Amino acid sequence: MKNLDLDLLRTLVTVEKTNTFSGAAQALFKTQSAVTQQMQRLEALIGCPLFQKKGRRRILTSQGRQLADYGRRLLAINDEALRSIGRNQMEGHIRLGAPLDVADTILPPVLTHIARHAPKVRLEIRVDRSPFLMEAIEAGDIDLTISTRKSPALTGFALRTSPTAWICAADYVHNKRAPLPLILADEPSIFRKTALEALEKTRLTWHINYLAPTLVGIKAAVRAGLGVTCRSVEFLGADMRVLGEADGLPPLPPMTYMLWTRGDTFSPLTIAIYEMLKAQFETQEGA
Repeated sequence: MKNLDLDLLRTLVTVEKTNTFSGAAQALFKTQSAVTQQMQRLEALIGCPLFQKKGRRRILTSQGRQLADYGRRLLAINDEALRSIGRNQMEGHIRLGAPLDVADTILPPVLTHIARHAPKVRLEIRVDRSPFLMEAIEAGDIDLTISTRKSPALTGFALRTSPTAWICAADYVHNKRAPLPLILADEPSIFRKTALEALEKTRLTWHINYLAPTLVGIKAAVRAGLGVTCRSVEFLGADMRVLGEADGLPPLPPMTYMLWTRGDTFSPLTIAIYEMLKAQFETQEGA
């Protein structure tokens, strides 16, 4: 009786997920030729074609889709077994970063999952702005970080995609005819960039009424009614409200919060915690 190779199945499932061999290669940190060779080996093992050509692309055959479905189930059992057996062996110290605006929303479920499944791991939490957290992880000062920013030097996955909104105090009086008073973070800030790019596509006039180096300062200015800011809805408090297109403001793109680690990390604990969180949150997103 032949045995299925889980490594080959993981590559097949990743090809199905990314829709291309090159995408799978990037996700699995392999070369495209290595992915191709693995799929050829899997076809030889199964004894039937798993892919067919459609234009310049290769798509899964019905047998390929069926095998990928079995593969997902087998890999889920494999990964759960390893996590279950290995979680008691996960000991050590993890330094985790998070932006202040998600400290009450996205960060707690992450911490809860680590505490529940790796109780012997000690956590050091650093709450800061995204650009500074990215500098810290690239410098090796932290092991993992939640951030809205991107870096080709890091490996990450999406924790949550949140709507971005124009936010003001609950009692703020919005005057459509007056220049829009903005409350923004100083550079570098992805939300500042998002707000200004959206406004530049309109005929609206605006001015920066308050510039803050920290999120605490931005929240204080919003609550004081000094103007309007652009943030993800994670920022919203009970004393705030959202302005939208009905108020004459342009739509804003959603913001994705990623969990990042260094692609070249050699820490088994960091890799184990990252993979454990990835399995948990990607399962939630796909549910």
